[in-house]
Amino acid sequence: MTIDWTHFTPWASLGGGLVLGIASALFILVSGRVLGISSILGDMLRGARADLGWRLAFFAGLLVSPLVYSWVAPLPTVRIDAGWVTLVVAGLLVGVGTRYGAGCTSGHGVCGLSRLSARSLAATLTFMATGFATVFIVRHVLA
Repeated sequence: MTIDWTHFTPWASLGGGLVLGIASALFILVSGRVLGISSILGDMLRGARADLGWRLAFFAGLLVSPLVYSWVAPLPTVRIDAGWVTLVVAGLLVGVGTRYGAGCTSGHGVCGLSRLSARSLAATLTFMATGFATVFIVRHVLA
């Protein structure tokens, strides 16, 4: 395995991680809720009217942030080496996994681990092991 040094971005990654960590900590301190995208979206789709404003603002921020970023630096080129069927199946599997796992990677990996949740540790280890196994199988067994 080699590192692609032209795309190695430790400082940008550290900065993004710090912003995400601070935002997650502030969110839980202010609202008492975990900053997990699947639960925020799931509750919004189930009709949580009392909290609809901040949920819409949260998703508006997710959609608008690349535009704001593009004012500062060029957006990276996105290359997806998969067809539509693969992407749809993968998306559905992720959706089913977040329902069975009672949360997504941001909820368990960022917020749950910082709260020392055993359930989040088990979920994050499962996410990581599944990802490692998938990459190994796709690159070394099926290739």
